[in-house]
Amino acid sequence: MKTICFYFQIHQPFRLKRYRFFNIGGDHYYYDDFSNEDIMQQVAETSYVPANRMLLDMIKNSEGRFKASISVSGIALEQMEIYAPEVIDGLKELAKTGCIEFLSETYAHSLVSLFDAESFRRQVNSHRKKIRELFDQEPKVFRNTELLYSDDIAELVYQMGYKGMLTEGAKRTLGWKSPNYLYESAAQPNLKLLLRNSRLSNDIAYHFSDYKWPGYPLTADKLINGIAATPKEENVFNLFMNYETFGRNQVVQSGIFEFMKVLPQFAEKNNISFSTPSQIFENYKPVDSISSTHPISWADEERDTSAWLGNILQQEASKKLYELAERVQLSQSRRIIQDWIYLQASDHFYYMGTKKSLPFSPYNSPYEAFNNYMNVLSDFKERVKAEFPSDIENEELNSLLETIHNQAAEIDRLEEKIGKLKNKNK
Repeated sequence: MKTICFYFQIHQPFRLKRYRFFNIGGDHYYYDDFSNEDIMQQVAETSYVPANRMLLDMIKNSEGRFKASISVSGIALEQMEIYAPEVIDGLKELAKTGCIEFLSETYAHSLVSLFDAESFRRQVNSHRKKIRELFDQEPKVFRNTELLYSDDIAELVYQMGYKGMLTEGAKRTLGWKSPNYLYESAAQPNLKLLLRNSRLSNDIAYHFSDYKWPGYPLTADKLINGIAATPKEENVFNLFMNYETFGRNQVVQSGIFEFMKVLPQFAEKNNISFSTPSQIFENYKPVDSISSTHPISWADEERDTSAWLGNILQQEASKKLYELAERVQLSQSRRIIQDWIYLQASDHFYYMGTKKSLPFSPYNSPYEAFNNYMNVLSDFKERVKAEFPSDIENEELNSLLETIHNQAAEIDRLEEKIGKLKNKNK
C-alpha cells in the first residue's frame, strides 16, 4: 500500500541587532527584540496559527486517517513562548490527537553536527527535553538542521538512540535509485532513512501558485493520481517542506489551504494512506542502504552545505565560533550558555552567503552580515575568556570536560528512567 509522509519544519532565529565595533566590551546584549517579536507575530498570524487549524481540521474530517510530522527548533519555541503562545497551544492540540509526530533536532537549528560531536549531543538532548515538556512526546526520529546527513552524522544519531532519520533524496547520493522507498544507513544499518521526494515537495512548497510553472495549476486529484500512477513497488512518498509554505510562501488566496484539506479524500479513493515516520519504520522494510561520505542537505540545487559554508566569510565565522566549544561547555553562566546556543543558528551563516540574493536577510549585503556577526562573536569570545582564560592548560581543560560529560551522561540516563516510569504509570 502506498503511503504519504508529510513533514513540516518550523524555525525562527534570534536575529542580531546592529552591533558596532565600538560596542565590543561594553554591550553584552546582541538581539533585535523588536524585529524578532514583529516577525514571529506576523508569521504566527499568517501561517503558523491557520496551518495548525488546517491540520486539525484534516485530522478530524478524516477521522484520524491523516497523519504528519513536525519539527520545531528550540529557539523558535522560546520565541513562541514569549511572543506567540497561541502557536504552542495549537501544536499541543495537534499533539493530543495522536496523529502528529514531533521529531527531534538540534535546539538552535545549527550546523553543530559538522563541527563538534559533544555540543551536538547537548543540543539534541536539550531539544528532546523541550519537546517532552511541551508536547508530552518522546521523539524517536531525528531530523537534522536543513536535513543535513552524512555517514558520520548517522553514526552519532544512532548512538543517541534514534531508530530513524529524515534527509534529502539527493541525486548525487541516490544515483539511479528512487526516493520512494524506505532505506537504511550504510554506516549504521539499524538506522532507517526517509528520503525527501524533492519534485513533489517543491511542487507544493514553491510552484503551487506559479502560473508560469508547466504543471500549474496543481490540484489535489492531480497530485494523488500522480502518486497512484507510480510503479506499485514504490510505496513511500516523503513530502517535506517549511511550515511557512501555508499562508506565507503560498498565500491564502492561492488556495493552498483548500488544496491540503481535500487531499485525504482523494487519497482514500486511491487506497493511499498517510503515515508518520515512526509508522513507516514499523510497517515497511528497507530496500537498500544509502551512503554519503560528504554532507547533503535539502538546500539549493547542489543539495550540500554551500548555502552556509560555501565562502570564506562563512567558513571563518563558523571556525571562530566552534573554537570556543570546549570552554563554553565548562561555563556555569546562564547568559553565556544561552548566547552560545543563539549564535549557532544556521541563519547567521546563511545571511553571509554570496551564491544568490537572499530575500529574507535583514542585512544589505553578506559582508555586512559577516561584520555584524564577527563583532558580536568578538564580544562573546572576550566574555568566555574572562571566565576561562586562555592560559588554562589543555590537560586541565580536558579533565574538566570529561567530568562534565560523565555528569551529563548520568543525568540523561536518570531522565530516561524517569520518563519510562511516568509512561508506565499512565
